[in-house]
Amino acid sequence: MSKKARREGQREERSNGVGGFLDGLSNLLGKLGELADKGEELRKTGEFGGGESGLRGVYGFNIKVGLGEEGLRVEPFGNVHKDERTGEAVVSEISEPLVDVFDEEQYVLVVAEMPGVADDDIDLALKDDILTIAGKRGQKKYRKEVLLPQSFACERMSYTCRNGILEVKLSKGSEEGQEK
Repeated sequence: MSKKARREGQREERSNGVGGFLDGLSNLLGKLGELADKGEELRKTGEFGGGESGLRGVYGFNIKVGLGEEGLRVEPFGNVHKDERTGEAVVSEISEPLVDVFDEEQYVLVVAEMPGVADDDIDLALKDDILTIAGKRGQKKYRKEVLLPQSFACERMSYTCRNGILEVKLSKGSEEGQEK
């Protein structure tokens, strides 16, 4: 078989399943050059079925292009991760939620999307400048470590979760009477 025929076959294999999905994402990354001058946000998501295990893979990323110091940030979410040993995509039981961090004058606001999770299903841990978000309801499990712009004490943290949207507020001032 010629090299060209082998490449064509490999290309065809990758266009199906996980490989094709990841190839599509890499093509999307090629469009970043167009966004660099605009300071815009780009999102891409996708799903695929997971054979025998019954797990469904969800992979997405947020690409934020900011001006000045902020620069380019690519933030993945979902439950598909690359196996470091084999280099293949692996579907996990635990999803990584989509998270945004807003550094306001009086507080830092962390917003996480965790569909199906309610207030009582949330577990938060704060250590210095790392916030660990975990949530579980039925089959849905989420976990993510978020790097904060500064260190906070636990007593300066409050949160609410409505319709699967978690909002964690970390006060910068000396306000009393925090929510939860």
